[in-house]
Amino acid sequence: MIKILTKTIFFYSLLFVSHLSRAQSSAALSQVSVKGNKFVTANGKEIVFQGLDASDPDKLAREGHWNKEYFQAIKSWGANMVRFPVHPAAWRRQGKENYIKLLDQGVQLATEQGLYVIIDWHSIGNLRTEMYQNDMYETTKKETLEFWRTMASHYKENTTVACFELFNEPTVMNGQLGTCTWPQWKELNEEMITIIRANGSKAVPLVAGFNWAYDLTPVEKDPINAPGIAYVSHPYPMKREKPWEAKWTADWGFVAKKYPVILTEIGFCGPDERGAHVPVISDESYGDAITKYAAENGISYTVWVFDPQWAPMLISDWKFTPTRQGRYFKSALQKAQK
Repeated sequence: MIKILTKTIFFYSLLFVSHLSRAQSSAALSQVSVKGNKFVTANGKEIVFQGLDASDPDKLAREGHWNKEYFQAIKSWGANMVRFPVHPAAWRRQGKENYIKLLDQGVQLATEQGLYVIIDWHSIGNLRTEMYQNDMYETTKKETLEFWRTMASHYKENTTVACFELFNEPTVMNGQLGTCTWPQWKELNEEMITIIRANGSKAVPLVAGFNWAYDLTPVEKDPINAPGIAYVSHPYPMKREKPWEAKWTADWGFVAKKYPVILTEIGFCGPDERGAHVPVISDESYGDAITKYAAENGISYTVWVFDPQWAPMLISDWKFTPTRQGRYFKSALQKAQK
């Protein structure tokens, strides 16, 4: 009887230690907030994010790669942040409960590696007219608001989830998807931010501009009416001709003087590489320019995409062999973290 009791106590003590370890791990990363034009941790220390974009957790899970090995590889490249792009079609296919389980797994694995997380509602198009570039991006205003209510409530105590990217790439596609003015887009974002904060979340809302999240020029005269937010740009190389720097400053870089800016998608590939498409065709000169510009202006970034099928890919296989841009950004990230 004593032996049985001793074994029982030992078993439950192991369970308690395991639970305590997980709880401590979940709280391991310091809460991120905004101070002026900087991201800061709970003790006021400035943090600049340099990380990688995952592919959709739904895709990775179905293919057997939403696992510790994947996050260890991201960390080994020198990242301190990982972005989770949640496609509305995948969210519906999995269903809310199953998809949250996927996100929970990813957030825990990221926490264990010391990686902050962006959760990104990965749609491309015009939320006002509810018209989109592709079926996988189809959503509604109600679904989008419900998604953020769910994320805010579920992760309000989790400090690993540093940022909520409200809408991946707003675009009207030269009128093919209707119209949306900046004041209309601003109102939609302010609605999302109100819901996120009313549901208890401290995650930093990330707001993108038009032209597939490239253009932030309206922010100069009409910024989002909410404190503690940051802005997003996706300055792929073919958005502008060389030399890029002065144009970047005029189009989005000026925002970094007053607010935190994070480039949640950058990347390049050669014209003959698999998956090459016009916006991303370039070479290492783009990598040099964008990483230098970000460093000089205190701008954060995450690189698209840590997957061997989606483009521009950072890896060529599931042994995490770097592609051409993968070699470049792996070296850049590792140097930045030294």
